[in-house]
Amino acid sequence: MKEIVLKNKKNGMAMLLLFILLYLAGIALMILGGILGFDRGKGWAIPLFVLGVLWVGVGWIPTLGLKVLKPQEALVLTLFGKYIGTLKEEGFYFVNPFCVAVNPAAKTKLNQSGDVDGGNSSNALSVMLTGQAQSAEMTSKKISLKAMTLSNSRQKINDCLGNPVEIGIAVIWRVTDTAKAVFNVDNYKEYLSLQCDSAVRNIVRIYPYDVAPGVDTTGDGVADEGSLRGSSELVAQRIRDEIQQKVGEAGIEILEARITYLAYAPEIAAVMLQRQQASAIIDARKMIVDGAVGMVEMALERLSENHTVELDEERKAAMVSNLLVVLCGNRDAQPVVNSGSLY
Repeated sequence: MKEIVLKNKKNGMAMLLLFILLYLAGIALMILGGILGFDRGKGWAIPLFVLGVLWVGVGWIPTLGLKVLKPQEALVLTLFGKYIGTLKEEGFYFVNPFCVAVNPAAKTKLNQSGDVDGGNSSNALSVMLTGQAQSAEMTSKKISLKAMTLSNSRQKINDCLGNPVEIGIAVIWRVTDTAKAVFNVDNYKEYLSLQCDSAVRNIVRIYPYDVAPGVDTTGDGVADEGSLRGSSELVAQRIRDEIQQKVGEAGIEILEARITYLAYAPEIAAVMLQRQQASAIIDARKMIVDGAVGMVEMALERLSENHTVELDEERKAAMVSNLLVVLCGNRDAQPVVNSGSLY
C-alpha cells in the first residue's frame, strides 16, 4: 500500500462560503416561490419553491466534505471502500462528501502520552463539562503524526543465566506512513505494543543482569562483559532496532527506546542483594590484605636497610603476625607492652 498525499483540496473556506450563499438563495427561493405561487397564483413560481425546499432539505450533505486539520494530524480517506488519499497538512479542506475517514486504532487506548486519561477525576462537575469534548476526541478518526511515548507495563523475564528480572521500557514513536498504518495491520497501536513486548523479551534473554564470565552477548563467539545493568545504552539500542524491524510494515518509525526500570524479581531480590554484599566484602577484604602485605614488606625492608634493629626469622615472623592482625582487623588494636624477652 502506497501513501497518496492530497495537496490540492485546500478550498474549504471557499466552499463553505458557497454553501452559505446557496442556503440563503434556497431560503429566498422558498419565500419568493411561496408568495408568488400560492398567494398570487403564478404557477411558474411553484417550481422555485420546490427547488428551495429541496436544497434546504439536502443541502447539508455537501458540507460533510469539509475537513479541518491541525498541525501534525492526518486523515486517511476512502471512497466506497477504495483508498483515495491522505490529508496530512494543516488547513481547511473540502473533499467528496461521501468519503469516509478510516482509523482502526481511533478508540484504542495505550499507556502513552496524549492517548489516555490522566487519572480518575473526583470532580463530577468537571467530568460532566468535559465529557462531550473527551468523547469527540476519542472517537476522532484523525491520525496523530506527533512523536508519542509508549510505556508498556513492566515485564518479568529470565536473563541468560535464568535469573528472573523485571524490566520496563519507554518507546518514542510516530506514524510516518498513514496508508501502511491503517491498511497493512489491523490496529497499529496494539501491533506496536505487542512488538515492543516481544522485542524486550528477545533482547533481555541474551544478557545477564550483572557481568558474568563466559557469556557471549554479541553473538560473535567471544565472551564479553555485556550486561543489562552495565550496558543499558547498548541494550536499549538493540531493543529499538528489534522493534523497528517489526513495525516498519506498519508505517511506524521508532525514534528512541529507553530502559525505565530494571531490577531483580522480588522472589530473588533479597538473595541477590546478599550475594552482591558478599562479593563486595570479599573484594574489600582482598584489597585490605594486599595493602597490609605491602606495608609489612615495606616495614621489613626499611628496618633492614637502616639497620634500625636486627631481627632473626622468629622475631620477623612475630612482627609480621602482629602487623597483619593490626592492619587487617575490624577493630582498633589493643597494645600490649612486653617488658620481658621473647625467649
